[in-house]
Amino acid sequence: MIKAFKYRLYPNKEQDILLQKTFGCVRFIYNQMLANRMAVYEQYRDNKEALKQQKYALPADYKKRYPWLKEVDSLALANAQLNLNAAYRNFYRDPSIGFPNFKSKHKSKKSYTTNNQKGTIRLIDSKTIRLPKLKNVHIKLHRQLPKNAVIKSATISQKATGKYEISILVEWEAAIKPVAPTIESTIGLDYSSGSLFVDSQASSPEYPKFYRLAEARLKKEQSKLSRRKKGSKNREKQRQIVAKLHEKVVNQRKDFLHNVSRKIANNYDAVVIEDLNLQYMAQGLNLAKSTNDNGFGMLKRFLQYKLAEQGKQLITIDKWYPSSKLCHCCGEKNNQLSLSERTWTCQRCGTTLDRDVNAAINIKLEGCRILGIA
Repeated sequence: MIKAFKYRLYPNKEQDILLQKTFGCVRFIYNQMLANRMAVYEQYRDNKEALKQQKYALPADYKKRYPWLKEVDSLALANAQLNLNAAYRNFYRDPSIGFPNFKSKHKSKKSYTTNNQKGTIRLIDSKTIRLPKLKNVHIKLHRQLPKNAVIKSATISQKATGKYEISILVEWEAAIKPVAPTIESTIGLDYSSGSLFVDSQASSPEYPKFYRLAEARLKKEQSKLSRRKKGSKNREKQRQIVAKLHEKVVNQRKDFLHNVSRKIANNYDAVVIEDLNLQYMAQGLNLAKSTNDNGFGMLKRFLQYKLAEQGKQLITIDKWYPSSKLCHCCGEKNNQLSLSERTWTCQRCGTTLDRDVNAAINIKLEGCRILGIA
């Protein structure tokens, strides 16, 4: 099994300076290699055969012109090249993702990845981790890594609030026995903008909407930030206040979703959801704040790995499956059902149906059919 564990880092002043240098060098190398690729393409765009034969610049090539690149971890620069290659592959696979962009000093995320080579990344004790170039760094190890886990790589990042985090990717052998789900141990979840989801047992977690609760204070603090002079110390102080408020909302949302997903993963052997395009929904239904604050996509990711760790399954059904329009009792389809109708009566069997509960039950039934337990 491969899994990443995230911890808080507490570097000293010298390590903080080196981390900032590394972030800058990684960003610099990424931008230089992207500019090089774009220049080569413009030069040979009309000659595809010649374009295929061109060799692009590598991080080592830039060290000759910029000796200060040697101060930082060489594997961090190498991983910047891998990230650029991945960005190109993603663009060619799906052009809607967008062409790779240049990284900004002020807007792009500050992070870099380094690999473990013969113990260059290792835990010294419960409070110290060894990292390339940085040497021993203080870490808050709030949970232990799995026994016999092998560290593969580490990603160091800095939040907008200035806090440092490290994500340690480890690999270990885990004896996972597949669990055979039954109809009783399967649950269907229907997305709900107001309450996160409604399940096939007619219950919902009643999501607190953390962003909405903090919106008034955020508006006040962001108004103060907009009045501060750019580049001033007061603006930086106010930016930290706004960043901390956003970080609190994110942490509240993650904590709530972790608790909900853990409860579901422990109580059910299979979970069925719809394959929704939440980004499109936020743009098309005037529900941007509610959809982005909801966190249903994050809940899906949490469920996916928590179920997999226990040998259980997350089933995703097609987003065009008419879960809301089908009567779960007789299968009659109501093609006239509008989005504003929250309850409707089946014309065939006369059952009065709650839109969300009915959809969740139909999602569960479709998932059971896919699993072969219907």
